[in-house]
Amino acid sequence: MSVQDRIREQVTGHPVVLYMKGNPQQPMCGFSATATQLLKMCGAQDLYTVDVLQDQEIREGIKQYANWPTIPQLYVKGEFVGGCDIMREMYQSGELQKLIADAKP
Repeated sequence: MSVQDRIREQVTGHPVVLYMKGNPQQPMCGFSATATQLLKMCGAQDLYTVDVLQDQEIREGIKQYANWPTIPQLYVKGEFVGGCDIMREMYQSGELQKLIADAKP
């Protein structure tokens, strides 16, 4: 299975997926910490995270998958949402809360 197929399987197999450095309990960069905090404040319960530091293929492949150069990356219902800055803007406008609420099964 190619790395692109693995990523597609992950983002379509879970309602909310965050590609990040580290994990929610131990984020390994400030942007990943902020992203997980924003999702927590939105009540994301079925959050599926992928630690890109544990898999070099995923780390590089995810940048190509959405044509987005940075990590973290958020996917909701299989759709790319954005990185930390976009998540922060969406949270401030209330969009992120609605998106996460709509993703609950």
